[in-house]
Amino acid sequence: MVVEIFKTNVYKESDKNYVTAVIQNQFPDYKINFDLEDCDKILRVEGVELQCDNIIDYVNCLGYTCIRLD
Repeated sequence: MVVEIFKTNVYKESDKNYVTAVIQNQFPDYKINFDLEDCDKILRVEGVELQCDNIIDYVNCLGYTCIRLD
């Protein structure tokens, strides 16, 4: 399993649910969660072969910022 962490600008619970649903629909095998309490509004994605660029593209296309953290 690989875990990737992304910084986002998702602030609202409704936005979190929307972004999670879209990513989950595209990548059903990924485990996805947000930490909206964190100052970076963390998106955490866990999976076997993560496609980081695709995750970032999907979130960006929804109108949100998504930056992979090292």
